[in-house]
Amino acid sequence: MRVGRLTKPHGLKGGIKLELFTDNPELRFTPGAEFYLQVPEDSPWFGRTITMRELRWFNESPVGFFEELADRSDAEGIVRAILWIDEQAVADGEEDNAWYDHQLVGLDVVREGEKLGTVAEVRHFPAQDLLVVTTEAGTVLVPFVEAIVPSVDIEAGLVHVTPPTGLFEEREAEIAGGPGSEAAPQSDAAAEPAADAGSAVGGDSAAGSAADSDPQDPAA
Repeated sequence: MRVGRLTKPHGLKGGIKLELFTDNPELRFTPGAEFYLQVPEDSPWFGRTITMRELRWFNESPVGFFEELADRSDAEGIVRAILWIDEQAVADGEEDNAWYDHQLVGLDVVREGEKLGTVAEVRHFPAQDLLVVTTEAGTVLVPFVEAIVPSVDIEAGLVHVTPPTGLFEEREAEIAGGPGSEAAPQSDAAAEPAADAGSAVGGDSAAGSAADSDPQDPAA
């Protein structure tokens, strides 16, 4: 499970600012805590771990000090690394709302008991994570925040959601063609047999207008 990202050096003694991906930094960032690094393969830090020495707060911003970072130069070389902890560390802790991607993929997404779709993927971004939900109408991206995903029941295989109005309905409307997608009803005059070639052309024109009135499906 990822718990943070190293953003920029702080001071001259190896401190580095943190972007936290956990609601309980006091549980995860304790002295002696070990973190696996997600860095490019050509980074000198690839395949290594770092150990927390101390977590401090400066102007309400978290700053980490690690055993392996002795000075500012060391901190500059590890900027943008993402910090991960292993499954045993998660099991040993008591943090709520913490799951691995593989635990979420395949779960049913439900709203008040109604199945909306299935989690196909979890996408990670600095601001928030997104659940990629496959529905009968297509793919919906659901912000993985407590206001929209209040609970996850791994044992029951359910992700409970309280989505804002339109998050799923708009996708359904796209597949249905949207409001006003039905062709205009045929007039009585158009239903009568054409009296001559001119009226037949007029009838084709009217049908074309009805078809042209269909709104284009918005891009997915």
